[in-house]
Amino acid sequence: MIVLASMSQTHEVLNQPPPLVDYNLFETDPILTEALRREGGEWAQEKVKEFGRRVGSVEAIQWGFQANENPPVLHTHDRYGHRVDEVEFHPAWHNLMQLSIEFGLHNLPWREPRDGAHVARAAMMMIASQNEYGHLCPISMTYSIVPSLRKEPKIAKEWEPLLHSTTYDPRFLPTKQKKGMICGMAMTEKQGGSDVRANTTRAVPVSAGSVEYLITGHKWFCSAPMSDAFLVLAQAPGGLSCFFLPRWTPDGEKNRFFIQRLKDKLGNRSNASSEVEFEGAWAHRIGEEGRGVATIIEMVNHTRLDCVIGSAGGMRQAVVQALHHTRHRKAFGKFLIDQPLMQNVLTDLCIESEAATILMMRLARAFDQQKNKDQEGAFRRITSAVAKYWVCKRGPMHVAEALECLGGNGFVEEGIMPRLYREMPLNSIWEGSGNVIALDVVRALEKEPGTFEALQQEINLAKGADKRLDTFIDRLQKDRNELQSLTSVRRVVENLALALQGSLLVRFGHPAVADAFFASRLSGDWGHAFGTLPSKVDFQAILKRFSW
Repeated sequence: MIVLASMSQTHEVLNQPPPLVDYNLFETDPILTEALRREGGEWAQEKVKEFGRRVGSVEAIQWGFQANENPPVLHTHDRYGHRVDEVEFHPAWHNLMQLSIEFGLHNLPWREPRDGAHVARAAMMMIASQNEYGHLCPISMTYSIVPSLRKEPKIAKEWEPLLHSTTYDPRFLPTKQKKGMICGMAMTEKQGGSDVRANTTRAVPVSAGSVEYLITGHKWFCSAPMSDAFLVLAQAPGGLSCFFLPRWTPDGEKNRFFIQRLKDKLGNRSNASSEVEFEGAWAHRIGEEGRGVATIIEMVNHTRLDCVIGSAGGMRQAVVQALHHTRHRKAFGKFLIDQPLMQNVLTDLCIESEAATILMMRLARAFDQQKNKDQEGAFRRITSAVAKYWVCKRGPMHVAEALECLGGNGFVEEGIMPRLYREMPLNSIWEGSGNVIALDVVRALEKEPGTFEALQQEINLAKGADKRLDTFIDRLQKDRNELQSLTSVRRVVENLALALQGSLLVRFGHPAVADAFFASRLSGDWGHAFGTLPSKVDFQAILKRFSW
């Protein structure tokens, strides 16, 4: 007699890791917990801890998957043919927005202006980005718009109460009926991209000397078009200027703001990005005519911080997923994490993640202390660009290597790794791609005296701690001189970032991580891919630091 095996026998699940859910993303991250205390955000520890618990819950993790599996849908007209220009989101998107707004990721430093507020927010943004990055676009824009709005006190006074609200109100209603608001931005056009001075959108004052304008033109990228208001760049009679453009006019009428289509993007799919048309749309000028870039740059600087945060968060989640998988998966008689070559790969990924997190949190502190124009303000100015360039560049390669640690499982959409992989290039593109950011470092050095000295002073705090770092630091002045040749700019910016990360690691990181960083990134004893660390690295100490 032939006995057939049952389905339960042939489909027994063996050698697969359990789901990584219901864990606290803050408590399990010693690098982030240490940095929160060190950089001035210890007062918010319980708040950040609770947010880490909520984001790590199976419910919130599922929201992230649902929001990306059900991307937004544009409705240009209602069933009767009336123009509505509304974007429909899955309920999971609204749940994510509600959670982040409840904890003040969109406004904490403005609502509670105390030392360490930017640091506390950065910690929560890093946690949120490990689950679902798309919804953080409008969160970031809402946070970032405030410094620019404050250049026009009347507008700030009118709108900041809604910006300070922790109530998520997604209803498309006139401003006076709203309980809270979110913001977007529309700068680039199809013919210009990053070259915003090539913009052709026109702004005409409603009367001589008025700060109210009517704007007509097309925007190739409008971030978060479902928002209640936007910062917009347009050509006024006096040159390129910045404007505050709400979806509803002060009279309670729908503004002449028309969504043409949503972008079909590589990643960030849960979030809506769009092309829009303005046809005599009402707007209020922010700042002086002809000073549009200078006015909107504060918004851009804060969103650049969020790019660094998002990349650091993506790296952290990639490491966590890789470690979780390799601790539970066996191959050739051992758990993967016990295989020497896999240990090298995982350790290398851990080093990069710790370096990114420490740099990001130090940059966040500079935003808290930016009123100190002489030192911290200058440090913030140049480090925003240096960190944005380097950390965001490292992200895609880092996540790709972490994905490979999961083998074929990492390539399957049922897990988070494919989504992380698609998200990571965005941070390097958003608010200035690599060349734009590298040239911005040059601009800061040339036009804002003291920026290089401020960065060098921070780096030099680690002088004498390690000869390898000292040798690397001594080359920086020579590197600066090479900036005259613009073809070398990216390499110089990279070296500035590595020197700063090395300085921070030897002062605040784990000794084994700092030593491995110097042995690989600064000394040249490293290959061209992750997992090529020299054999003298203390692999076990570093992997233990990333245990939970």
